[in-house]
Amino acid sequence: MATVAFMTLGCKVNQYETETMEGLFRQAGYKTVPFTEPADVYIVNTCAVTMLGEKKSRQLVRRAQRQNEAALIAVTGCYAQLAPEVLESLPGVRLVVGTRDRGRIVELVEEAAAGDGILRDVGDIMAADTFEDIPLFSAPARTRAFLKIQEGCQNFCSFCIIPYTRGPLRSRSLASVRRETGKLLSAGFQEIVLTGIHLGAYGRDLKSGVTLVDAARTVLDFDELRRLRLGSLESIELSPELFALLKSDRRFARHLHLPLQAGADPILRAMNRPYNTAAFSRLLEKVREAAPGIAVSTDVIVGFPGETDELFQKSLSFVQRQGFARVHVFPYSRRPGTPAAARPDQVPGAVKKERARLMQAVADEIAAAYHAAFLGATVPVLFETTKNGIADGLTDTYIRVYTDTSVPPGEIVPVKLQCLYRDGVWAAPA
Repeated sequence: MATVAFMTLGCKVNQYETETMEGLFRQAGYKTVPFTEPADVYIVNTCAVTMLGEKKSRQLVRRAQRQNEAALIAVTGCYAQLAPEVLESLPGVRLVVGTRDRGRIVELVEEAAAGDGILRDVGDIMAADTFEDIPLFSAPARTRAFLKIQEGCQNFCSFCIIPYTRGPLRSRSLASVRRETGKLLSAGFQEIVLTGIHLGAYGRDLKSGVTLVDAARTVLDFDELRRLRLGSLESIELSPELFALLKSDRRFARHLHLPLQAGADPILRAMNRPYNTAAFSRLLEKVREAAPGIAVSTDVIVGFPGETDELFQKSLSFVQRQGFARVHVFPYSRRPGTPAAARPDQVPGAVKKERARLMQAVADEIAAAYHAAFLGATVPVLFETTKNGIADGLTDTYIRVYTDTSVPPGEIVPVKLQCLYRDGVWAAPA
């Protein structure tokens, strides 16, 4: 039996796409093995969000080639779409597939194995007009199930390469959302996370007029579902209907990830973000009014071109005031081909590093404050892993909970939150 190994870099969408490809290979009779072991075929699902992501992608290809020089290495994902010629130059690479045609991955691997040279399947992603609906043939080895319902982005933020690697907006049909939800719940998953490249734009390309609210309701139609969570959303896309659903159905996780990116209006304008700090702050007030105690996590980029010391201090102060539950801090990564990369006012690397350190200190402080507000409460936790006798999992408000109580992974168990611990909270039996 031929063996295949997978490695994924980047976002939850990439992770979901790898899981669909794994299912296709299993359907075709392949045996999956860990990426650390020798395999006949290696699939590297790449990331191009940052230069570091590209570097790691190349390193993984070289690692696979060292493990088995005779293996066929296939590279897919955003970096493959963006720079196929770079990946084709690496030893062992026989197939490069962009961000389409992953439904044909087994066929393409076998075609590459039967031929000579390198097979490239990287088309014009900007011409893509339909969602690539690949059924999930096997349940992922996790406790939370990700379900991709949307592809593509047309925001064109000045720092981001993703619209050029993922193409225009495409949405999964509600019938397909229902079908895949049923599979995941039958496999025993209690939480489903809806994901997409631009999730809030779900349905804009469909003539039926459906929206993200309709997709969420489709999943919530299943009585056996215990928890629904949404992936990253743009703040301006939160509709009154979504607020109402969040308020009315307790299975809708009290957690939203709303990327801020910068806390100073001149930088937001330079980033081509469609809001200012005042609008973002008003939106947070509405969210918290609809769902008291809700966790709002966010992303912040520091060291964007043109960010002066004064503007950084404004951003730092704004983040401090917003009461986020979690802040993911990123130093700006220069992406060739984007407007921001061509700006002459780039921030020196040492300055970006120091600003990231300062912003992370604030992020840690406000996360601890958010967690502390829940101490003493009894909350349901979806436990995920156990290591060295300590189990951990997530509340619906995205608090990481740890306990030395014996709890079954994949189950939602009520526990009492006792004290701050690591990046979350320590708990005891309820």
